[in-house]
Amino acid sequence: MNLRKSLMTATAMVSLSATAALAEEITIATVNNADMIVMQKLAPQWEEATGNSINWVVLEENVLRQRTTQDIATNGGSFDIMFIGAYEAPIWGANGWLTSLNDFGDDADYNLEDIFQLVRNGLSADGNLYAVPLYSETSFTFYRTDVFEAAGVAAPTSQPTYTEFAEMVAAVHDPDNGMYGTCQRGKAGWGENMAFVGTLANAFGARWFDMDWQPQLDSPEWNAAITYYVDLMTNYGPPGATANGHNENRALFKDGKCATWVDATSAANDVRNPSTSSVADVTDFFQAPMEVTDKGTGWFWSWALAIPASSNKTDTAKDFLKWATSQEYFEMVGETEGWVAVPSGTRASIHDDPRLLEAAPFAATIKDAIFSVDPADPTRDPVPYTGVQFVAIPEFQGIGNYVGQQVAAALAGQQSVEDTLANSQAFALREMTKAGYIK
Repeated sequence: MNLRKSLMTATAMVSLSATAALAEEITIATVNNADMIVMQKLAPQWEEATGNSINWVVLEENVLRQRTTQDIATNGGSFDIMFIGAYEAPIWGANGWLTSLNDFGDDADYNLEDIFQLVRNGLSADGNLYAVPLYSETSFTFYRTDVFEAAGVAAPTSQPTYTEFAEMVAAVHDPDNGMYGTCQRGKAGWGENMAFVGTLANAFGARWFDMDWQPQLDSPEWNAAITYYVDLMTNYGPPGATANGHNENRALFKDGKCATWVDATSAANDVRNPSTSSVADVTDFFQAPMEVTDKGTGWFWSWALAIPASSNKTDTAKDFLKWATSQEYFEMVGETEGWVAVPSGTRASIHDDPRLLEAAPFAATIKDAIFSVDPADPTRDPVPYTGVQFVAIPEFQGIGNYVGQQVAAALAGQQSVEDTLANSQAFALREMTKAGYIK
């Protein structure tokens, strides 16, 4: 008996040693959003179960995009997993920069088909899946029910126009008491201020390019949209708005400083969570406004996990991806953080879960809003591209960032709207000619 016990102990020690020898550390580049912070909190469970470890590189959104783009384009190999989105995944995948995740469809336990097809399509290229989503989103309007009621403003029951939205904002603006009428993104970046400004421009009938890929940034439609944006934020926004991106505005809204905010549906779980928000019980939602058209007025985005082709720890990285985007993971978030905190817009089984619908009845609204978006038909006038708040071509990142900087300069009062758009048009024309879109 003692001999048998000794043999069993020795075998166990050998097994543990083998596991330790096979254990790997993976490096994950991630944005500093609330859902990713929860993932870092829960990830030790995966580390303990597998024996592997994680080196988290947590970056502000613009910095994350800059670092990951540079690393993957140069085959740098600094990261084993990257948080990227619906813009990067198909472009980088088609370039051979990402590892295909098609084999996830062979894992019955993972149930890839449970992830909404619209979302999977947005993370694929040429029939190959290159990233799996933590959450997906469109945009809608957050508003303070108590502030609207006190000001005698009725919330719209159908999609309002931006003209009507400005009237609501003016009525609830009360800076002397620390309440700003609206908080919109002002921080420069194609994924920051231009996420909102791009959909605003769509609403005013603008487009980035015509069917011949000629830039349209000096059009009357763009002028009307940027003029509206600058006036709205100058008159009714918080001071220093050019420093505020998604996270900064989310914090302002949760702290009770903003009466309205047009931004990501994925923030609703945080804003309506009483453990993280001071306005959880007095926040509701209506559609992002339209103006001359309702096309492209709500964006489409997924934050997703992908594996660079340069990683030599693909098997371990895939194991983490399956864990972090599984149905079980979302249930774990619900059980540990509260079901109101569960990431949205990813799995049908989670969106239909009674526990989620009870804790977050707005989840059904989010799902409907996401499925109302058509990235293939994003503008009033025809365009040669897909993408609502972005253009799905490699050159857009540079063009979008430049235009974002110009728009931020207009918001800061450093230049006119006309100069902003003239500069943007000239830059886009130069870049599109250099890239060969314009002959």
